[in-house]
Amino acid sequence: MSRTITRSPEDSPPTTEPATPVLSHGLKQRHLSMIALGGVIGAGLFVGSGVGIAAAGPAIVLLFAGTGALVMLIMRMLGEMSAARPSTGSFSVHAEEELGTWAGTTSGWMYWLMLCAGVAAEATAAGAIMHNWVPFVPAYGWVAVFMVFFCASNLTAVKNFGEFEFWFSAVKITAIVAFLVLGLLGILGVFGSSPGTGNLTGHGGFFPAGAAGLAAGLLTTVSGFAGLETVTIAAAESDNPSRNVARAVRTAVWRIAVFYIGSMAVVVTLVPWNDPRVAANGPYVTVLDTLGIPAAGTIMQVVVLVALLSAMNANIYGSSRMAYSLVSRGQGPRFLAKVSRGVPMAAVLASCVFGFAAVVAGIIWPTTVFAWLLNIAGCAVLVVWSIVCLTQLRMRRRLEREAPGLLSVRMWGFPYLTWLAFAAIIGVFAVMACSGDGLKQLAGTAIVVAALAAAGHLKQRRS
Repeated sequence: MSRTITRSPEDSPPTTEPATPVLSHGLKQRHLSMIALGGVIGAGLFVGSGVGIAAAGPAIVLLFAGTGALVMLIMRMLGEMSAARPSTGSFSVHAEEELGTWAGTTSGWMYWLMLCAGVAAEATAAGAIMHNWVPFVPAYGWVAVFMVFFCASNLTAVKNFGEFEFWFSAVKITAIVAFLVLGLLGILGVFGSSPGTGNLTGHGGFFPAGAAGLAAGLLTTVSGFAGLETVTIAAAESDNPSRNVARAVRTAVWRIAVFYIGSMAVVVTLVPWNDPRVAANGPYVTVLDTLGIPAAGTIMQVVVLVALLSAMNANIYGSSRMAYSLVSRGQGPRFLAKVSRGVPMAAVLASCVFGFAAVVAGIIWPTTVFAWLLNIAGCAVLVVWSIVCLTQLRMRRRLEREAPGLLSVRMWGFPYLTWLAFAAIIGVFAVMACSGDGLKQLAGTAIVVAALAAAGHLKQRRS
C-alpha cells in the first residue's frame, strides 16, 4: 500500500500551546552556496590531505576523483529529495518516512555525532595554531574562546550565521583559487624550471605504495568530503527552500570537485609525494615554499585557521538543526526542541556542550576516548550515505506515482547510478575491514549503529 506524501511536523515541535514557535527563514541563496563549501573545506583539505598523499602517493588524485564522483551522486540524491520535500532534518526525515523510524534515528544521530566530533577536532586544531602565535595563552583557553563565540553566534538569528559563513568561505575559496593559479604557473615554469612529470612517475611511480597505500588514502579522501550534506539541512531555513537547495547542490558539487582534485594534482606535480614536509607542514605550505612564495607558512596558517573556524561554525549549525529535527519528531529529549526567536537554542547549546566535552576528553584521554570518537565519526558519513541511497530508491518511486511535479531535480541514471553508489560505499567498508585500524573503526561504528537502530525500532513499535 502506498503512502500519501505529507508534511512532517518537525518544524513545529509537539506542544499544547496554541502558538508554536518555528525556525526562521533568514538564509539566502548566496548563504546556502557558501554553507555547502564551508562545512566541507576545512583542515581535511588544507592539512589532512597531506596524510593521504604520504600514504597513496600521486595516485591520491585518482582517489579524490573517485570519491568526488561518489559524492556527486550522493548530493544529487539529496538534492532530488530535498527539493521535493525541504526539511530541517533533510535525509533523516526522508529516511524515517521511507524506511522507518530506525533509519531516521540512525542516520540523524550518527550525523550529529560526526558533526560534533568535527567541532571538537577543529576547535582543538585552531587552539593549537593560536597557542603557537600567543604562547602565554594555553591552547585550551583558545578553544574555550572559540566555543563561546560560535555558540553565541549560532544562538542569534540564522542570517548572522549565514553572513559569518559567507565571508569565512569567501576567504577559503580565494586562497584555493590563488593556490591553483600559482601552482599552474609553477608547473609551466614561471617560478624556476618546470618539474615536468618527474614527481608523478619518479619516487616509486604513480602507485608507489600499491593497493595498501590506496586503501589508506581512501579513508582520508572519504572523510575529507564529509559535511557537504549540511546545505540540504540549511535549505529549510531559506526564503525558497526547493529552488535554493537545487541551485546550491548543483554549484557546490563541481566547485568542490575542482578545488579538491585540482589542488591534489598541483601538489603531486610540484612536490615529491614522499617529501616529509607534505605530511608535517601540509601540502599547501610545502608547495608555496617550493615555489619561493614569501611568508608562505604564515599565510597558509592564517588560511587554515579561517578554514577551521568556518567548518566549526558550519558544524555547530548543522548539528543543532539535526538535533532539533530529531527531538521534535520524538527521537530525543523533548526539551531540546525549544525554539526562541526562530533559533533552536537548546539544541545549539547541547551540540556546543557535547563538542566542548569532546575537547576535554581529548586533553584527558587523547589516545582513547577522543581517538575512539573521531574514528566513529570517520565512518558515520558512510553510514549516512548508505541510508541516503536506500531512501532515494524508495522516495523516487513514490514521488513518480503520487507527485511527479515535485521532481524538479532528478537523480541521474536512476536507479542504476543509485545502486552503483551504494555498491561503492559497501566497497569502502570492505577495504576498511582489510586493515587493523579500519576494522576497529568498523567495530566501534557497528556498536553505535546497532544501539541507535534498536532504539529507533522500539520507538517505531510503540508508535
